[in-house]
Amino acid sequence: MTVRTFTAPIALLAVFAALLATMYLGYASNTEKNLHDFPVALVNQDVGETIGGTPANIGAQITDALVAGVPADKVDLRVVGIADAREQLKTGQVYGAIIIPSDFTKRLAILGAAAVVPGDVERPVITVHTNPRVGPYTTGIMQRIADRALRQVDATVGKNLTEQVHATLAAGAPEPAAATDRISGAARLMIADPVQVIDAPYRPLSDGAGQGLVAFFYTLILLLAGFTGAMIIHTLIDSVLGFTPTEYGPWFVHPPATGTTRFHTLLIKWAVIGAAAPLLSGVFLGVAAFLDVPVPSPLLLWLYGTLAIIAVGFTALSVLAAFGTAGLMVNLVLFVVLGLPSSAATVPLEAVPSYIAALARFEPMHQIYLAVRAILFFDGRAEAGFSHGLWMTLFGLTVGVLLGSAATIAYDRRGLNRTAANEVPVPNGVAPQAC
Repeated sequence: MTVRTFTAPIALLAVFAALLATMYLGYASNTEKNLHDFPVALVNQDVGETIGGTPANIGAQITDALVAGVPADKVDLRVVGIADAREQLKTGQVYGAIIIPSDFTKRLAILGAAAVVPGDVERPVITVHTNPRVGPYTTGIMQRIADRALRQVDATVGKNLTEQVHATLAAGAPEPAAATDRISGAARLMIADPVQVIDAPYRPLSDGAGQGLVAFFYTLILLLAGFTGAMIIHTLIDSVLGFTPTEYGPWFVHPPATGTTRFHTLLIKWAVIGAAAPLLSGVFLGVAAFLDVPVPSPLLLWLYGTLAIIAVGFTALSVLAAFGTAGLMVNLVLFVVLGLPSSAATVPLEAVPSYIAALARFEPMHQIYLAVRAILFFDGRAEAGFSHGLWMTLFGLTVGVLLGSAATIAYDRRGLNRTAANEVPVPNGVAPQAC
């Protein structure tokens, strides 16, 4: 026993803990501060109205005010038509939409007139569509953005409407005070707060979708099937081939090494995970059906799930073949520690620190999540993330195959077989078997 026996694992755990804290605490905290480029559609359908002989379009004024008032560095406010807004909501390209209806100015004019002349009246409405299919946390962010922006709009419109009503009444009143007295208390409240904001989810999800969390957890089980499956297969195959011992409680089994090359060993492991992947994907699909989880395209989900498990499993096995025992830590960091925060499955990338958002460009979990979410919630549409997720999964599989093949073939050609002849001595005299 040496000092290094204690300090090496403690130092490794300290670095691992720091990485965990940086990723997960940074991911979950300060979403308002980290908000950037949050995509929101703004639609003005208002056709305007003639008020007092003058054409007016309050909807256009509100649109200009929102564009000027919403922080451009935090919110990507896209002024589009209603058809474009619906298309972008359908494909998850925007996380919400603010809709100003065609009769907005007309209703506002009627509301102002009703403060003087009694009659039935309806407040002008602005609809805020959230997009729950993108992710559960995006709904709350969208509602907060819309609430802050429209609260100021409502106050400004109410102030202008109140001044307009007072001016109209003052024109026919002997004294300004008399004009104010002609407005009832209820009418004053109505014109001071004239805009009714309606929150409405666009294409709401069924209860079985878990408010959008089903896509995240389905992604997680696919990734874990490939990641943990690779760990299990790696250990069991190495044990069967005699490269590592196996313990069953107090019993110890270590058959003689078969002498199989590193590359052929990796091919055997790939074959096992490849054979298991369609079965595992089918099990997940069957459990989803048993639990009444809505799956609109089961065949597509089964096929993609099989591909995702193979891609993750092949890559994880290649990392183990290339780096040996250290590959366990590499796989853990690559697939889990860095993968969960950058997946965008709960908190969107637009609300996390930039260093986490940057990981989503290559992290496997994010690519799998985009494809799974598109299949479950967006009819498997390519532009909703399925195309990107599919090609990135194939790219990851290619990288994994190339890494594993190159590393094991290179080791074999250099004569670095997994035999006692390649044991590496260490300073304390213990000679671990080369892996």
